[in-house]
Amino acid sequence: MADSATSPTLSKLQYFPIAFFAMIMGTTGLTLAWQKAAVVLQLPALVSQVMLVMVACLFLAVCLGYVLKILRFPEMSLKEFHHPIKISFFPAFSISLLLLSVATLQISDGLSLYLWVVGSVMHLGFTLHVITQWIHHPKFQIQHSTPAWFIPVVGNIIVPIAGVEHGFTEASWFFFSIGVVFWIVLKTLIFNRVLFHDPLPEKLLPTLFILIAPPAVGFISYTKLNGGEIDGFGRILYYTALFLVLLLFTQVERFRRIPFFLSWWAYSFPLAAATIATQIMYQATGSSFLHLLSWVLLIIVSAVITLLLVKTAKATISGGVFKPD
Repeated sequence: MADSATSPTLSKLQYFPIAFFAMIMGTTGLTLAWQKAAVVLQLPALVSQVMLVMVACLFLAVCLGYVLKILRFPEMSLKEFHHPIKISFFPAFSISLLLLSVATLQISDGLSLYLWVVGSVMHLGFTLHVITQWIHHPKFQIQHSTPAWFIPVVGNIIVPIAGVEHGFTEASWFFFSIGVVFWIVLKTLIFNRVLFHDPLPEKLLPTLFILIAPPAVGFISYTKLNGGEIDGFGRILYYTALFLVLLLFTQVERFRRIPFFLSWWAYSFPLAAATIATQIMYQATGSSFLHLLSWVLLIIVSAVITLLLVKTAKATISGGVFKPD
């Protein structure tokens, strides 16, 4: 009886997906967007403060779930870690730490620094491991290349956002350089796959939104490294991100028809990054268009992530996200 009573829980734990950490990236990104809006758009700071508490609780819950999976089903965790596509989602954990280090800057410099150090070291380790896998393992094929490949390597561009604040300028340039250079390399590979090979399967189509994140976050990081000044290169990064937002929104009907998968969370963080970048551009230029766009993007990303939380909660309760691929 005990076994039968616990089997549904064990089944869920067995298939607890590493992709859940993309949810932390998205919700923390939204928190940061509202933190910025409190300064730029004069919105209540209480909103982002409440969000930060909720994100911290969500992060701890996801961490606990995956740790239990590692302890109870280590073979399933290893299977994910060696999967040619799922391996890219493991660095979402270190990125979550880096984003939380930015979000906690206003609360505790010590906590932010600790999260930044741990997140940076872990992400560098993930980057070295993933690139080594790409180089030396014959299992990777063209159909395995998706925009999710940006997460482990291009995710390095997030490091300077808090790194500069903590005084690690040269280390921040080191991580930024990795992210920007490999962004160009990987973007070429992804477009080669999309243009000349089989299209992305429906489940992975939302990951196209990840294309927005590198130039949007790159703009935010570069502006930090550049002392807050926006020069020509910064503008290239921002307007590249803005074009990709426009490109993907013209295809909204395609995305609307896709049934819910955890991959929907790929919509969240890139939109949040574009929202923050737009607020920074508005702050620097005073453009009335960018002021309006800041409001529009903040409303859109808030609505999208609210919908994603509702959909994820329903799928979690029903067990829809705890299934083998």
